[in-house]
Amino acid sequence: MIDQKDIPKVFEPQKVESKWYEHWLNNHYFNSQPDPNKKPYTIVMPPPNVTGVLHMGHMLNNTIQDVLIRRKRMQGYNACWVPGTDHASIATEAKVVKMLAEKGIKKSDLNREEFLKYAWEWKEKYGGIILEQLKKLGASCDWKRTTFTMDEKYSDSVLNAFIDLYRKGYIYRGYRMINWDPVGLTALSDEEVIYKESNSQLVFVKYFLEDNSGHITIATTRPETIMADVAVCVHPDDQRYKHLIGKKVIVPIVNRIVPIIADTYIDPTFGTGALKVTPAHDIADYELGVKHQLPIIIGLTPDGKISKEIIDSPRSKYADQYIGLDRFVCRKKIIKDLEELGLIQKIETIKNKVGHSERTDAVVEPYLSYQWFVKMNDISKAALDAVLKGDVKLIPDKFINTYKHWMENVKDWCISRQLWWGHRIPAWYNENNDIAVCKTKEEAIEFFQKNNLSTNNVRQDEDVLDTWFSSWLWPISVFDPTVVGSDKKEFNDDFKYYYPTNDLVTAPEILFFWVARMIIAGYLWGNNKPFTNVYLTGIVRDKLGRKMSKSLGNSPDPLDLIEKYGADAVRVGMLFSSPAGNDLLFDEEYCVQGRNFANKIWNAFRLIHQLQQRTSTEQNIHNYQSQAIELFENYFYKQLDTINDAFEKFRLNDALMLTYKLIWDDFCSWYLEAIKPNDINEKINSNVIQKTIELFENILKILHPWMPFVSEEIWHLLKNRKDKEDLIIQSWPETQKYNLQLVELYEDLKNIVTQIREVRARVQISPKEKLNWTENISYKHDNWIEKLAHLNTKQISENTSGKLIVHPSRKIYLNIEEKISGLNIETIETEIKKLSKELEYLQGFLESVQKKLSNEKFIQNAKSELVEKERQKEKDTLQKIEAIRDQLQKLKTQAL
Repeated sequence: MIDQKDIPKVFEPQKVESKWYEHWLNNHYFNSQPDPNKKPYTIVMPPPNVTGVLHMGHMLNNTIQDVLIRRKRMQGYNACWVPGTDHASIATEAKVVKMLAEKGIKKSDLNREEFLKYAWEWKEKYGGIILEQLKKLGASCDWKRTTFTMDEKYSDSVLNAFIDLYRKGYIYRGYRMINWDPVGLTALSDEEVIYKESNSQLVFVKYFLEDNSGHITIATTRPETIMADVAVCVHPDDQRYKHLIGKKVIVPIVNRIVPIIADTYIDPTFGTGALKVTPAHDIADYELGVKHQLPIIIGLTPDGKISKEIIDSPRSKYADQYIGLDRFVCRKKIIKDLEELGLIQKIETIKNKVGHSERTDAVVEPYLSYQWFVKMNDISKAALDAVLKGDVKLIPDKFINTYKHWMENVKDWCISRQLWWGHRIPAWYNENNDIAVCKTKEEAIEFFQKNNLSTNNVRQDEDVLDTWFSSWLWPISVFDPTVVGSDKKEFNDDFKYYYPTNDLVTAPEILFFWVARMIIAGYLWGNNKPFTNVYLTGIVRDKLGRKMSKSLGNSPDPLDLIEKYGADAVRVGMLFSSPAGNDLLFDEEYCVQGRNFANKIWNAFRLIHQLQQRTSTEQNIHNYQSQAIELFENYFYKQLDTINDAFEKFRLNDALMLTYKLIWDDFCSWYLEAIKPNDINEKINSNVIQKTIELFENILKILHPWMPFVSEEIWHLLKNRKDKEDLIIQSWPETQKYNLQLVELYEDLKNIVTQIREVRARVQISPKEKLNWTENISYKHDNWIEKLAHLNTKQISENTSGKLIVHPSRKIYLNIEEKISGLNIETIETEIKKLSKELEYLQGFLESVQKKLSNEKFIQNAKSELVEKERQKEKDTLQKIEAIRDQLQKLKTQAL
């Protein structure tokens, strides 16, 4: 056994965390293989971007997963937590482009193969950083199962998914209006567009009629797109414009002559009631253009500059000056030029929602291009039913309606991205742009030949697939990549054992990006839901409620926090205020609280270890010690039930706080204080210590999922352990029957001691000074009260005097009249206020009891024992009121 002087006074996490993590790894405790004799418990980690480094959101998400997986491991499940990273097309390509720029290399100077060589080199160098950082947190993943979404087998499953959906008619290529990121130079799905409120200028522009008979005014927030206008549209029944339908107007700046058309789509009450139609740059305008067979002019280049296509006739030459200008620079210039030409009627400032790229934050442009889409309507139905029927549970369930709305209004998913890093679309074209969907050029040529199509200039599609098109396969392909797109009936052992997984922990903002699509994929290829429970965390914000970001400088580095406070302290610090689905207001003080908690547990161990040095089989067991054991043991199993229930309901914040209070308050502050001998030199019975160690071991077991390092360290210091007796693989405490009356009595006894301590403090009596106390009857647990309240043996007497302790049924008096008589006037006044408050409470309580007893219906209908109970309450309360009034009178007399 370790010598007391060798135990540090405070827990030193930096000295033990690496030691125990390496020990767990070396003993393969995190690894899992299918075992028919054990029930699996499986979590797949939401794969962080390969570009990522650990941030506070990762800390929260992965701490929760580790808590769940460690507890299930201790409960005897075959726990499997699959880690991995996502290739993150847009983010990674941006990182590689930036790296190349620092070397003086432009992406445009490289071909695809050269660029991908650099990208893979970057990935190998930096791609595993975040997973290594998660180890510092204590993440107990099965690292042998680590998966990257561009691993060869995984990539093959992604291509199979595309080919399978294409052949079943769910994937198509079309010329459509899509969301375009002019900075990332790629298409975006609707879900990748974040709308932000903005102050915009609504510019009222005059379009003169070709016949010089007047003008029509158009209101627009995007005057830079005027040069791509091909019509003006009004409502057919709008009396203001009815006579103009069929006439022509001159588009300002480019002097293009375009028709005035009519359509019921137009809202006459919005703006001026007249709409400029720009089919290439607005989805509604595009639909109007298709309906009215209007031409399309692409006014912007892919990088957001003014296109030369705006010059479509000699009349447009004035617009030459705008070609090549950035769209926002052009906006300012064109407003100024229109004002100089006298074409602006007025400008108003309005608030509107502007779409931004989720990845680059660039303002998104509606853009026409050929893209690949997934038809979502039919394949989404099973995923909607799964949530509505409760097969997949969203926690908290407040997200169900949001999920339902999205799934019932789902749009086709644009899955092509104009990038090089990612899964290249398995589609091939010949010289006539016929399409063959397959993996290799050889397969494409074979397809063209079979269908009597040209095999000249066979080339692969240049685009890659949306990152989410690979990650929606995650719960399937990490176990059996061959499942996707296959007609095979027999799955591998991993898939049959681990799928469907149990719990998914993720953020609400990717409920549709990822969660919904995984459920869709699960039913498409896994023949089942991918998971049962989806625990949705909140966003980590600072204590002012602001979202953490580098620009605000309010996001601490998690590794710095771990270095400063220890992983255990940071884990519980994150979870102290993180109820499911609600945002977490993080304050570094929570980590301080976590560190204090670790030290509290450490000091409990130090005390127990100290007591171990003073054990004796000959020493008698004091009543207060046996009573403390009985009370705490019953209370522990009551709280264990409540903690287990909180876990089952995913009320993890509640489970943590229950554990925290059980350890800090009940074990450290009540139990250990109760069993500790009064005399520092007194021995302690070895059976008491043995029982205390057993109770402490149970405490360490329920602590371990939250604070794995300190619990494992104490577990081994507490007594010598054999090989494979590590805490991480110990059994979670089993629930046992407990005496509820004893639990209620325990709470009652704590209340009595607390009140006695409060009286001591109010009348300035030292906690070390033993007091006499009197009551009219003896109770079993009086010794426990005497130990913790520092009282002499109770005197049994009907003739009581002194300070009454307010209690529902007991008349406890502290014999402190002499102490009170020597108090100064301020202390007496404080005591008078306290007693007056107690008196007010008792008078209110008495009034409620007497009101009930004066109710004839209650007297007639209630059971006789209930009526008698109320009468006893009335009698006891009257006696207490009389005693307090007597004390108040004495104090007031003393104060005069």
